[in-house]
Amino acid sequence: MARLKLNPEPTFKAKVGIPVPGSRPAEVEFTFKHKTRSQVLEWLKAREDDDEVGVFREIVAGWDLDDEFSDENIRRLCDNYAGAGFAVLEKYLNEIRGARRGN
Repeated sequence: MARLKLNPEPTFKAKVGIPVPGSRPAEVEFTFKHKTRSQVLEWLKAREDDDEVGVFREIVAGWDLDDEFSDENIRRLCDNYAGAGFAVLEKYLNEIRGARRGN
């Protein structure tokens, strides 16, 4: 059992199922930036003008892909896989809240 620390690690990793048209989701491991509950709520209120790159940069520190984690490649991911941005944001919020989906 993991021991609880009142000051969590600044980043955490989680796998995200990126929707692939005509196929099963592709699992990609992302390194996310930890935010407190109040930071998440404040960010969600202020993020309505953010594009997908801005959202990624705010919550993602890196990914386990052969391609470099860059603004250009974030745009490529979101352009080529339309559900990617939502999938990453949903996973992040579920991880911060501690929500787990059953099989």
